[in-house]
Amino acid sequence: MRLKTSLLKDRTHRELVSCVGWTTADELYSCSEDHQILRWNLLNGETSVVVNMQDDIYPTDLHWFPKTSSGKKQALAEIFVLTSTDGKFHLVSKTGRIEKSVEAHRGAVLAGHWNYDGTALITAGEDGQIKIWSKSGMLRSTLAQQGSPVYSVAWAPDSDRVLYTSGKQLIIKPLQPSSKVLQWKAHDGVILKVDWNSVNDLILSGAEDCRFKVWDSYGRLLYVSSSHDYPITSVSWAPDGEVFAVGSFNTLRLCDKTGWSYALEKPNTGSVFAVAWSADGTQLAGACGNGHVIFAHLVEQRWEWKNFQITLIKKRTMQVRNVLNDAVDVLEFRDRVIKASFAHSHLVVTTSLQCYIYSVKNWNTPLIFDLKEGTVSLILQADRHFLLVDGGGVYVFSYEGRLVSSPKFPGMRADILNAQSVSLSNDTLALRDKTDEKVIFLFDVQTGKALGDGKPLTHKLEVVEIALDQSGPASDRKIALVDKNRDLYLTSVRRLGREHSIIKIGTMVQTMAWNDAANLLSGVQDGQFTVWCYPSAVFVDKDLLPKTLTTKDGSEFSSTPHILSYVGTQVTVRRADGSLMHSCVSPYPAILHEYASTARWEDALRLCRFAKDQTLWACLAGMAMGSRELAMAEVAYAAIGEVDKVQYINSIKELPSKESSLAHMLLFSGHVQEAEATLLQAGLVYQAIQVHINLYNWDRALELAVKHKTHVDTVLAYRQKFLQDFGKKESNKRFLQYSEGVEVDWEKIQAKIEMELGKERERCLVSNMKPDA
Repeated sequence: MRLKTSLLKDRTHRELVSCVGWTTADELYSCSEDHQILRWNLLNGETSVVVNMQDDIYPTDLHWFPKTSSGKKQALAEIFVLTSTDGKFHLVSKTGRIEKSVEAHRGAVLAGHWNYDGTALITAGEDGQIKIWSKSGMLRSTLAQQGSPVYSVAWAPDSDRVLYTSGKQLIIKPLQPSSKVLQWKAHDGVILKVDWNSVNDLILSGAEDCRFKVWDSYGRLLYVSSSHDYPITSVSWAPDGEVFAVGSFNTLRLCDKTGWSYALEKPNTGSVFAVAWSADGTQLAGACGNGHVIFAHLVEQRWEWKNFQITLIKKRTMQVRNVLNDAVDVLEFRDRVIKASFAHSHLVVTTSLQCYIYSVKNWNTPLIFDLKEGTVSLILQADRHFLLVDGGGVYVFSYEGRLVSSPKFPGMRADILNAQSVSLSNDTLALRDKTDEKVIFLFDVQTGKALGDGKPLTHKLEVVEIALDQSGPASDRKIALVDKNRDLYLTSVRRLGREHSIIKIGTMVQTMAWNDAANLLSGVQDGQFTVWCYPSAVFVDKDLLPKTLTTKDGSEFSSTPHILSYVGTQVTVRRADGSLMHSCVSPYPAILHEYASTARWEDALRLCRFAKDQTLWACLAGMAMGSRELAMAEVAYAAIGEVDKVQYINSIKELPSKESSLAHMLLFSGHVQEAEATLLQAGLVYQAIQVHINLYNWDRALELAVKHKTHVDTVLAYRQKFLQDFGKKESNKRFLQYSEGVEVDWEKIQAKIEMELGKERERCLVSNMKPDA
């Protein structure tokens, strides 16, 4: 990816340009110290004077009223705030008329910004004050007052906090008076510009120490640049939070959100005092110290999938290259390309007005449909559907271009969703709530309605990343999530009336991704590149999970890697310096998943014997036990030396009834309550009591015996034997109460047990004879 820049030969402003702002994707306003406001039309290349301001107005900052408010599209931007050196801010209409001028600060007003929903305006001044104003320009409060000028301010994504500069310090102050203020030394020189992105929640800062830095919202340093030749005079996030621009003297730099540089341009501009992105994030404009306005748009973005590589070579043109035969196709679009995604044999491209769907089998005839809103901020793909996110909502489409559903939840802000907070599979959509980051909403893709009883999945900590697995039936759909502590958890999406069982499967996980065709999970965990070959093992046999992992040293991936994709046997990782690394994974686990999903157990067994890999045997053991294939599970557990489990499986095979076998398989997986419910439903009360006796759940065993008025003496007898073996005396009040009138006779108890087991065998014989009859 790089910037394609353009400058007019002749200066249009006579003096330094201090600020720029986009009204639409093709129209820009610029303000200069020559007191002129100019309108730039990029479609026809015309520049016109909007208004000549008074000679005492020297503009410092410009910000258009936001077009979206609480997720609802407003009318086109018709008004902007213009701050100036005379201590005032001015509300100016699109035609250049000053609607209102407000005395705001002593000395210059250095910055002015609307919040995201347009309900408040913040100004920062040379007098060190930060003030909040209503939409109409009435003073609401003075948020802060300090001894040094405030050069730059930015709103938090929820508009509940404000970031501002104070010399070399950065300060985040909540609007709530009693809340804690966060302050830290950020640079070795005076900080000139800050920006806070609403999608990725990251902070940018640039200063006179000639460096720019990336921070998280807690003030932790994520990236620091090398020292430039001149002070950093402007920084600005692209709307989707994937890239940002940095301006300095005769310098314009494009960087990834993690900090590394895509491109460096050295135009003859003087200092770039302000950078503004268009709403669709495809182009930017810079206010230059020599009177120019520099324009740049993003080109040479690349998308790869298997043997295809796609490059955006011009605003409206893509090149497709098949690396196997070097065949080249050129795709032409009517409008400027805004977003694209390439996966699952389909390329999805959105322009400002339309969506194009290409199949890798046919690049000549795309399926095209019109978009309601042009600024698509995110595209996600699954095997059967794809998802579009724009300022108005979330939409799931089929690859035939049919709208499948449009899920919503209360308070949803589609404009701040990103690839970490949204995940799509063939049957499920997961969205992390922004207002409460512990909550994940789950939707059925076909209906757009919430899954199950409508209650969201709630984790104990804030979730930073979510990912749904991509294959298998909807009933087995799993979601992996990484929380604030970088712990990796797995849970089932469809609960079937049960509470969500969220189980930890990894720690210190920096990045993760599911395989596109099998339920294998890759990640970088505590410096190790790890593949969870059968993550669902935690729901079958927790002890198996460590044996189903394959790991290798991850030091080559650098300190903060990001897994871009896991397709087939290849994992693509972006290192901290921006370079791509590919890591190959064994093909055997994916083949084993395919055999297990199609019940080809003999083939699975042959594969494990051929590969002679303990990881594969452990995976087969879990898969077989999950599918209740006891004979196969017995062989697999024997191969990994789990003798105790082989014996237990043998004992399950000898049980007389299906219900008992099912209950003991549930016990094997640790589902005690479900095992009990299965036995009670089948009328096997004694067997349910015996399960709790074997697990030493004495209170529950006695509770069942009393409730069903049977085998109270059996429970008391086993309890007495247990206490005698350990030389203890009874102290449980309930057992003391029931043991008073009950005599323990082991012969009678043994006879009763034999009778219960005989009844179960008889019932089993009768049920087996019924179909033959």
